[in-house]
Amino acid sequence: MIRLPITRLRDGMVTAQSIYNSEGASYLTRGTKLSQQYIDRLRKIGISSVTITSLDPDMPLPPPEDIIREDTRVTAIHQVYDTYARIQQAKDMEIPPLLSASESIIADLIQKPENLVQMTDIRLYDDYTFAHSVNVAALSAMLGLLCHFTKSDLITLTMGALLHDIGKLNVNIKILNKPGALTDEEFQCIHLHPEWGWRRLRELTSTSLDVAAIANIAYQHHEHLDGSGYPRHLTDDSISDFSKIVAIADVYDALTTQRPYKKAYPPHIAYKIMTKCSGKQFDPPLLKLFFDHVALYPIGTVLKTAMGYGIVKDVHIGMTRYPRLILFADNSNQLLPTPITIETTDHDSDFITSVIDGNDFGALCFRLKFNPASLLMQE
Repeated sequence: MIRLPITRLRDGMVTAQSIYNSEGASYLTRGTKLSQQYIDRLRKIGISSVTITSLDPDMPLPPPEDIIREDTRVTAIHQVYDTYARIQQAKDMEIPPLLSASESIIADLIQKPENLVQMTDIRLYDDYTFAHSVNVAALSAMLGLLCHFTKSDLITLTMGALLHDIGKLNVNIKILNKPGALTDEEFQCIHLHPEWGWRRLRELTSTSLDVAAIANIAYQHHEHLDGSGYPRHLTDDSISDFSKIVAIADVYDALTTQRPYKKAYPPHIAYKIMTKCSGKQFDPPLLKLFFDHVALYPIGTVLKTAMGYGIVKDVHIGMTRYPRLILFADNSNQLLPTPITIETTDHDSDFITSVIDGNDFGALCFRLKFNPASLLMQE
């Protein structure tokens, strides 16, 4: 998969990411063949780059399968959007739609537990919160399943993740999307959103949900194991397992999503950033379990290695740092007579040197007069 600026998109290229608006509607779903009309629309709504499955429109590779179904994700985004809208209109929060969305997310994950997290979606800046909440819920539910949580605990975890940022309703959107540095006053405002969320959620009335645990997820999802988090500077034993899980999902999704003030980091960079915080910010066993199920190099990614250039053929659970590659060119930019399948587990940890993307990928294909995506179509 290749991330390209909007100016380099062409008719027939296939999207590897879905693009959502705030109400849960999709501008485009993953696997869509682009037309000039679609490309013009993406440019008009402010999308600057899109990940596609192949540079060649005649090689319409399918995107990797999502961990939850498209209709499940879209419905959940709509329910979160509707919940925020109702609160802003001073109406009561409706529990049944959110509960239904949580159950659907869990059901999808149970149905296909072998699916890896291989790609995030794209969101418009002002619509970030709604799709972000659903992505955090899906990632959290995945981790809860891997921890063998009961059905009741999975519902609590997923509901809490869907609502973890509800306190941001008290934060001005201009602060949330500010491209420059925040003032001390703006930082203080941001740091209050967990408490504001807790205060709002603890007032829920439900006989079927653990309201206190759901409210605590909102309260604690920015706490760190070493006490350096906020708002209460809690340490390890004082932070719930639910909150430790949501904290991991929240940061991963934030890192891999483009925002006005930062670019979207690829999964392998998010991994490096987060593992440096293991034991300080994040629970080490939970973090390892999470990244055991996240494709750091999604299928179709082109990598520069110690032996040359290869395209990712397979990624396996528990071995996400070591994808299987098809090596197609050497370090001198010469095509190999015959592509070679490489198990990166057989090599040192520094065998992979970089990810080839965007303009660099196009230049490589031009020099070689070869599109490595063709190797995946032969399967």
